[in-house]
Amino acid sequence: MKIICIGRNYAEHAKELNNAVSATPVVFMKPKSSLLQGATFYYPEFTKDLHYECELVLKICKNGKHIKEKFAKNYYQQITVGIDFTARDLQLQQKEKGLPWEIAKAFDGSAIVGNFIPLPEQDKPIHFSLLKNGEQVQVGDSKDMLFSFDTLIAYVSQYFTLHTGDLLFTGTPAGVGPVAIGDQLQGLIADQPLFDIQIK
Repeated sequence: MKIICIGRNYAEHAKELNNAVSATPVVFMKPKSSLLQGATFYYPEFTKDLHYECELVLKICKNGKHIKEKFAKNYYQQITVGIDFTARDLQLQQKEKGLPWEIAKAFDGSAIVGNFIPLPEQDKPIHFSLLKNGEQVQVGDSKDMLFSFDTLIAYVSQYFTLHTGDLLFTGTPAGVGPVAIGDQLQGLIADQPLFDIQIK
């Protein structure tokens, strides 16, 4: 199982971090060890500026490579909401040096994945949100993605063979922000809670 992530897939999020919008999807990977086990996330010692990035996550349901966009819907049937945790201070340090920033994105436990649910009706926009300590801090909708699910599947599969069980994080909307020890994070699609984690 591999975790494939997409960056800068919402124009307003790219703007809030002063990043250019790319003409093609921005792709990075997280190892299997980044998948959080359980409902408790332990704040890592190597960062003082840990940020949540809430996003829709697809589960790949069949193997495929060089998938044409018109067939991409055959490769996912379930969706959830997750968090791509980012050590923002480390990321900025690495970017300033022109170095890769996996240490800021792919560390142990950095990928939160909620309970999967069947995809809504075909092509129906998917609304999702993140609550921090009961307050809504991030809101997104699949209709605002720069690259659709099908476009992402087609693009990624040019480079990586997709396998059943792989996860595709589809990018975060605007509203990312810091977390602190003691915070509680809940992720929802529409009004349905799909994860609930505690920061310790």
